[in-house]
Amino acid sequence: MKVLHVATRFYPGPGGVERHVREVALRQRKQGIDARVLTSDLFTEIPWARLPRESLESSRTPEGIPVQHHHAYALADDLHYPFLPGLYFDIRRDRPDIVHVHTYGTYQGFSALAGTVLSEIPYVLTAHYHPTWSIWGGAGRKRLRQVYDRHLASYVLEHAARLIVQTREEERLLREVAARLPRVAIVPPGYTPLPPAYEGPKGFGATFGLPGPFLLFVGRLASNKGLDVLLTAFAQLADTYPDLSLVVVGEDGGARSETISRTASLGVEGRVRMMGFIQDERMLASAYREAAMLVLPSEYEAFGLVLLESMAQGRPVVSTSVGGIPEVVEDGKSGLLVPPRDAPALARAIRTLLEDPALAGRMGEFGRTVTVPKYTWEGVVSQLSRIYADVLNPRGAQ
Repeated sequence: MKVLHVATRFYPGPGGVERHVREVALRQRKQGIDARVLTSDLFTEIPWARLPRESLESSRTPEGIPVQHHHAYALADDLHYPFLPGLYFDIRRDRPDIVHVHTYGTYQGFSALAGTVLSEIPYVLTAHYHPTWSIWGGAGRKRLRQVYDRHLASYVLEHAARLIVQTREEERLLREVAARLPRVAIVPPGYTPLPPAYEGPKGFGATFGLPGPFLLFVGRLASNKGLDVLLTAFAQLADTYPDLSLVVVGEDGGARSETISRTASLGVEGRVRMMGFIQDERMLASAYREAAMLVLPSEYEAFGLVLLESMAQGRPVVSTSVGGIPEVVEDGKSGLLVPPRDAPALARAIRTLLEDPALAGRMGEFGRTVTVPKYTWEGVVSQLSRIYADVLNPRGAQ
């Protein structure tokens, strides 16, 4: 079987979808499936940055996944919509048995639709869905998505041979966009174990000079991640916990300068460490392991893989009761959930775990031993194989 995964961005670009596609394609190839990736030449969309030349010159990842990069163009101003003219012809030239589109609302959905209509190549869509109000990138981008939702989404969704979502909440939200959906499969992502954490003098705190406890945020610095709420909550705790720091890890998604400015206006700039993207995964594992907790105050998350990364290191999480998060975090067992955009509630939840280390320890252990083992990439690939087989050989045709 030949499967063509089509995604806006891919390795070595950072991000959850990028990792998802890589993990799936790698394991499919190990099972004898000819899995390939068709993607753009972008490293990030916001800011607009292309992959380094050496990445574009290589036709395979280090693990051997075949990759074809397509030159991306941008719409003007703050629309931030990558379009890849000619993508359909690349799909047709590759002649896969099935096209696996990743991410709702993107140009590749139209290309897959053309492949189905003109070349009878079926496609499945893993939505990685964010509702329009929660997407990041500016007002222009949101207006463009509203147009897509209103006039185009139903065509792309209804022609998919299967719609794949990560949570029940994601399915519910998509049913608000399109009155008719194809058959839906719920396939949560897997967890990718980080390598062993550095310890002692090589550990995160020792390396970066953090003498006291710290809260950890990991994620793209984007407008929908609730960083302003996190900073407000941290400022409310700062006087009570003079040794507490906030560590912010992640690449800039357009909100870095605003975040830095807000730390100054709140008077906590000396206690907030902006680390950027941490390439060394052993150091990232060390950050999780040494943190008092992970705090993810997003306005929406389709799933939230960083929650599993924190749990795997035995640390509790404080997050928001939005999107798929409540299907990952059992409130009161692996962490605490609060309403979005509620800084006082977020501060109270953080305070609860700071004041009760035994509770924090029990939550971290529950996440590590009960929650994380439920999510494996082998399980994801097994479910996808059944979906592909059913699409290519429908039961009704047997």
